[in-house]
Amino acid sequence: MVSIKDKTVAELVSENINTAHVFKKHGIDFCCGGGISISRACKKNQVKLDVLLNDLQNLEDKGRTYDYKKWNLHFLAQHIQNVHHSYVEDSIPLLIQYSNKVASVHSKTNPELIQIKKLFAEVANELSQHLRKEELILFPFIAKMEAAFKKGEKVERPHFGTIENPIAMMEDEHEAAGDKFKEIADLTNNYTLPPHACNTYKALYHKLEEFENDLHLHIHLENNILFPKALAMEKETLS
Repeated sequence: MVSIKDKTVAELVSENINTAHVFKKHGIDFCCGGGISISRACKKNQVKLDVLLNDLQNLEDKGRTYDYKKWNLHFLAQHIQNVHHSYVEDSIPLLIQYSNKVASVHSKTNPELIQIKKLFAEVANELSQHLRKEELILFPFIAKMEAAFKKGEKVERPHFGTIENPIAMMEDEHEAAGDKFKEIADLTNNYTLPPHACNTYKALYHKLEEFENDLHLHIHLENNILFPKALAMEKETLS
């Protein structure tokens, strides 16, 4: 039996999504960088292993959780689109409005707001294109492939050759978005408000942190559950 410290961060989060909150607390990446062992993640992030293990072992179940690993691929992809893609689309206009307003009013005393505004605008533009590629190309092929798999049939090779190609692109784009949000978190001192923050300033930081948390779960569901299962299924169905 694999010791918990030898499991990867992604494996543990896939088994119990509530562990994501523990990793977040200790500054450990569980989405793009989740493919390393717990012990290695602790060394990398200068976290005491015994402290992390204690937090994981004492983790209380906080409400309803889903066993995403048991979901079929089309259902999981639809969940990602309906929940996380919709959240991104709804949140982007609001965050652009907040970041523009707060930067225009407070950038003289807090010049980092200019860079935060720029970084989020870049993330917003990149994610908007990213979601369309998933919804128009990757997710439909996954649904087609799974339908064929259930019937014991084969699917024709797609125009992109193999699903490995769009998945590699999506993972690269995930990492780019994650890196930009790490920079935003650093610039905001992990969303710590200055004493003079107005209500819009507060709303901006709260929404940015909420957006980052949703992005982490969104990326985790794709990188660590949907994509590996789709890659494995393709080997059984591609003609």
